[in-house]
Amino acid sequence: MINFNGNIQENETVLTHKNRGFLFGDAVFETVKIVNNTILFAEDHYFRLMASMRICRMEIPMNFTLEFFEEQILSLCNQLNISDSSRARITFYRESDGFYLPKSNDVSFVVTAQSLYSASYLIAKTTYEVELYKDFYVTKHLLSTIKTTNKMINVTGSIFANENDYDNCILLNDDKNVVEVLNGNIFMKVGNVIYTPPISDGCLNGIMRKQIIALIKKMEGYECIEKSISPFDLQKSDELFLTNVITGIQPITKYRKKEYGIAFSIMVTDKLNELV
Repeated sequence: MINFNGNIQENETVLTHKNRGFLFGDAVFETVKIVNNTILFAEDHYFRLMASMRICRMEIPMNFTLEFFEEQILSLCNQLNISDSSRARITFYRESDGFYLPKSNDVSFVVTAQSLYSASYLIAKTTYEVELYKDFYVTKHLLSTIKTTNKMINVTGSIFANENDYDNCILLNDDKNVVEVLNGNIFMKVGNVIYTPPISDGCLNGIMRKQIIALIKKMEGYECIEKSISPFDLQKSDELFLTNVITGIQPITKYRKKEYGIAFSIMVTDKLNELV
């Protein structure tokens, strides 16, 4: 069951041979977490999606308000009876003929959803090993900071991680600095200072990234700084962790020969659960 352009339907086949999201990756999306019939950080997701559509020069429908955004997602979750704890994805794609040049900027959208095991944020794995992915690099530009359906680096990196028994991979930009992991942003703790790459380095403008930065800045005795991080810096840190809106926080316990603690990740996860 899906929501296609505001209509809940059993038939999940909406892809045609003219779908530009399929043909050219001409689509943007948001993945959200729903708890107790509420979309967490809904306003942040909505405004990022609006910004993504503007950056991609899509026509934003006049009725696409925050309330409409919430209604389209929650209506599907309620129909599926999973609104207590679920994840949903809303994808907007340009709907027109044409090759690289579309004949119009009109859009369609589709919402999909599935249940989650827990409404609370949990540290899912106590051992979590990562490695650098160096086959391809993230380019430092505005398109790298938004969620488009052009995710080939993330796909090939995920295959590489799976083939080599890693839990995740760290992506680098053209300057060979750390950008993010395959499915979220990355943070590094050194003493009482927590570092994360700046958006200008090409990392995703993550919704959970924003929440964690704000949380850390309110924690007495800790400081959060956005700065470029080299792979060498990772081996000098006390803790590493990744963030995304579905997982919350996942501590990284091993990178190459270095092993890391998870105490700070646990503390921030507790504060995150208090927030939501």
